Parts: sequence; C-alpha cells; structure tokens
Amino acid sequence: MFEIGDYVVNATNGICRISEIVELDMSGDKKLKSYFLLRPIEEEHDRVYIPVDNADKRIRKVITEEEAQAVIDRVPQIDGLVITSEKERETKYKEAVRSCEPDTVVSLLKCLHDRNEERTKAGKKSTAVDERYWKMAENNLHAELAFVLKKDKQEIKEIIYKML
Repeated sequence: MFEIGDYVVNATNGICRISEIVELDMSGDKKLKSYFLLRPIEEEHDRVYIPVDNADKRIRKVITEEEAQAVIDRVPQIDGLVITSEKERETKYKEAVRSCEPDTVVSLLKCLHDRNEERTKAGKKSTAVDERYWKMAENNLHAELAFVLKKDKQEIKEIIYKML
C-alpha cells in the first residue's frame, strides 16, 4: 500500500515523505518490527516512525490534484460538524482532526467558524479548545491542499475562509 518516496498525511505531523523502512525494537522485548520512517516536509530534520503493520490506521496517501480541487469545490455543500453536548465537544474535535479526511476537517472548520461567530455576537471570546483545534485543522487542511495544488498556504486559507 505504501512505498518509499510516497507522500502521506499524518494527523500529528502533517505531510510527510516515507524515506525508508527500518527494523527497530521499540518495545524493549528484543523483537524487531518494521517501521516506516517518515520525514515531515515542514520539519525535515524530524523523524516519525509508524509501524508498517498498522500504518493504514495512522497515515494515508496525500490526495491528488483533482481530489484537492474537488474538496475546494465541495466546501459550500459540506455541513458543519454537529455537536449535541458540551461534554462531547473536544472528543468530536479530536476525532475530526485525527481522521485526516479533508471533508471531515472542513466540517470541523465550519463548526468552529459558526461557533466563533455566535460567541462573538454574544460578546464572548473564542475558547482555548476551539482555538487549538481551529489551528490544527486549518494547518492540516491548508498544508495538504497547498502542497498538492502547488500554491501558498495563505492563498488556500483565503479561498477556504471565503467559502466558510
């Protein structure tokens, strides 16, 4: 499924390039296990190790140019994430960011955008949780779309923000 040289998305590290497959003993039980060594494109000196045997649960290939344009075109039709109780808010935010799925991240951004507008109208500030997840979601989505479409992240940010 994944090969050396592939560009992949990881929720924590953003876009990474698979630089090699290494055998490591990460558990201390002297059993070697295969790991993909990922190099984040924004922090090339960093190293991220993902077990080969469950990589499909932690990373996915970067979308194609056509898929990226389709995501942008769909932004107006994507519904905002529905939060039915304050207790589940952060859990839903975290699940959306970890999904690494562009439509889900757009859904989260719409939810956060709408919530921020409501809070502003009520004379309230954005919460720290909302701000933290806004930055994560925004960075992950904009980085991938900019990378694939060969555009600046700021340009993508402006396009998406106008559509929210």
